Amino acid sequence: MRNNNTVLVAARSRQQGAALIVGLVLLLVLTVIGISGMNTATMELTMANSVQMQQDAFQLAENAIDIALGTENYTTAGPRFVTRLNTEFDRQAVTTYMDINTAIPGEVNTEGEGVGGRMVAWHFETRSAGQGPRVATSAHIQGFFVRGRAE
Repeated sequence: MRNNNTVLVAARSRQQGAALIVGLVLLLVLTVIGISGMNTATMELTMANSVQMQQDAFQLAENAIDIALGTENYTTAGPRFVTRLNTEFDRQAVTTYMDINTAIPGEVNTEGEGVGGRMVAWHFETRSAGQGPRVATSAHIQGFFVRGRAE
């Protein structure tokens, strides 16, 4: 029996830990791959969140233009402001008369109406800005005209 124990001790003493080193290197490689995957997923989530916030700001700016046009709160006398400030949604629109009137071809008054003057297009411009969550901002400019009689 002594011979068997001596042989086992001798075989073990010749091992130099190669399996341990290979196992540790593989564990290190898997750890690096896992950390890299987590960083990539975190960055993609942040990018998707930023796009969503920008879309919210875009929709708020569009909504400010819709409010300005829908309320018909514009005049040639000066700029008109539409401001909606809440805790969650901020948007503002400024509608300005552009000092431009253009004649509308083929649109003239008939003598029977009793109103003089020709039909013109009064040109306006609405500038709007929206601020969504996390300070994402978006700005828009939209021009429009209103038909009316020249003064």
